[in-house]
Amino acid sequence: MPAEHILSLTVNGEPTRRLVPAHRTLLDYLRDDLDLTGTKHGCDVGDCGACTVLVEGVARLSCITLAVEMEGRAIRTIEGVAQGATLHPVQQAFDTHVASQCGYCTPGIVLALIALLEEDPHPDDATLKNTLGSNICRCTGYTKILAAAREAAGRGPGEAR
Repeated sequence: MPAEHILSLTVNGEPTRRLVPAHRTLLDYLRDDLDLTGTKHGCDVGDCGACTVLVEGVARLSCITLAVEMEGRAIRTIEGVAQGATLHPVQQAFDTHVASQCGYCTPGIVLALIALLEEDPHPDDATLKNTLGSNICRCTGYTKILAAAREAAGRGPGEAR
């Protein structure tokens, strides 16, 4: 296997082509090569969800994904979620409910919820909680995060389903 590869993929709608080491993770490629620092380093073993990105609409942990595995694929990071000054509905719900404290986990949670809502626009609470369970937040008790997730799913903050 070559030590370096020419990697071509699309990130947030923009084509990229770079020479990358074969061992570089997608997380490091996004942060170090493309300067997209919204995707966070957390545990580096796929447990915390801080590094979540969307690969062709599916939530993926970028810390345990090799960049070269993404050849030809479309990646979306938190930087590609809002449309100019217009927040994505999940981001707007987080803002409305003040659902983040330090904000470190927020990009990964937002992207995980976007992936879920694109697949199932009206998930029940069990599904929302399962999705949120893949992301660790050390600052909150998840109450406001769940309220924001419910709103993004078209329900009131306390409206369980």
